[in-house]
Amino acid sequence: MSANSLPVAGMADQIELAWHKAVVAAEGSACISVAVHHRIADVEAPWRALSTSIDSPGQNYDFIRLWVENRKIPEDSQVYVVGRVGGEPIAILPLHRKRVFGIRVFTWFPGSHAGCYAPVADTARLAAMGAEGRAALWRQMLGSVKGAGLAYLRSIPASVDGQDGLFDQLGSSLAVDTLYRVQFSSWEQCDAEQRSRSRRKHDRQQGDRLAALGAVDFEEISDPAEAQKALAIMFEQRSARFRAQGIHDPFVAENLIGFYSAALERSSGVDVRLHALRLDGEIVAVRYNVVHGDRMFCLISSMSDCERIQGGSPGKQCLLRVMQTVFGQGIAIFDMGCGYTDEKRHWCNVQIPLRHHYVGLSPVGKAVALAHRSYQRLRAQAKSNDRIKGALRALKQQRDRLLRREASDQL
Repeated sequence: MSANSLPVAGMADQIELAWHKAVVAAEGSACISVAVHHRIADVEAPWRALSTSIDSPGQNYDFIRLWVENRKIPEDSQVYVVGRVGGEPIAILPLHRKRVFGIRVFTWFPGSHAGCYAPVADTARLAAMGAEGRAALWRQMLGSVKGAGLAYLRSIPASVDGQDGLFDQLGSSLAVDTLYRVQFSSWEQCDAEQRSRSRRKHDRQQGDRLAALGAVDFEEISDPAEAQKALAIMFEQRSARFRAQGIHDPFVAENLIGFYSAALERSSGVDVRLHALRLDGEIVAVRYNVVHGDRMFCLISSMSDCERIQGGSPGKQCLLRVMQTVFGQGIAIFDMGCGYTDEKRHWCNVQIPLRHHYVGLSPVGKAVALAHRSYQRLRAQAKSNDRIKGALRALKQQRDRLLRREASDQL
């Protein structure tokens, strides 16, 4: 079909898009304005307006508001940078100013506790600005903040809402990981496209082994009191797994259990969905999810370490039932976070590269950014080199000790 024979509605859409791009281009960097706030309540209106679609709980206003409140982060350590084009908000950078290894850094509030992060933004308008316009926007936004030598913006997706490269101009970047998602219109589509015959047989066999041990029940827990009980069991199961792996428990070490408990309260504003699998009434697996619109983000999962039930794979059986349930509840995307696992290999049909972004704001900050990028490259090499892996493990243990000391000093 030629351009002249496009339907009228299609031509109108193209004309509107062209006009929108022309307006944004005409505005240019001269019409960019920036405001910096230190109270999250001051940016609630533009934040909610911009977050019609998000890629992480780290972009969810209520999640971050609760995080700041629960963690008792001082106002002078909270930095909310609002960028406007033509007077209208187009992006927000919610940043935590903190000291890491002696240097002040701007970074995302929840650290490693969400799968990815990104500025809260109107992605369509960002795309229309073009590369030069976005470079000017990020430059002015980060040029307006003071009090740190480096902006370390971890785990930003290379593609957001189908738009590639919207954050390419946000400092220098390094590809570090992959974000895994399950995206289907229904359970039937998911089952048909993602599960092979052998996969179905394997799941059925595991389910039969579990059922042979007792009555199996699956539920989305709605009662607040029961949810808190399930949460306590989930963290007990997580701690047992961390001990078995010989690593520290970040939820205990960073005193985070209270935050996830507070998020369960109906007054929190955070839409938490807690799924549990029971065997003879006892919880043997839990998944802690946050929902925003038609997207569900799995933040924490756990399962019993009881040897008697391992053949029934309670964790995998719980996830299977989650998949069978959520796509019929209006969920279009089930986000399973970053890091490769068997679960993600089995279920996820969408993979998005993640990048760490660095913006040096001082000579020291630029040097630290260069060193951290080298460390991240070394981590990638360690996956195939046991000697490097051992050295990095020792370095990580030392780093964790220093971070725990710094955290205790800041309390």
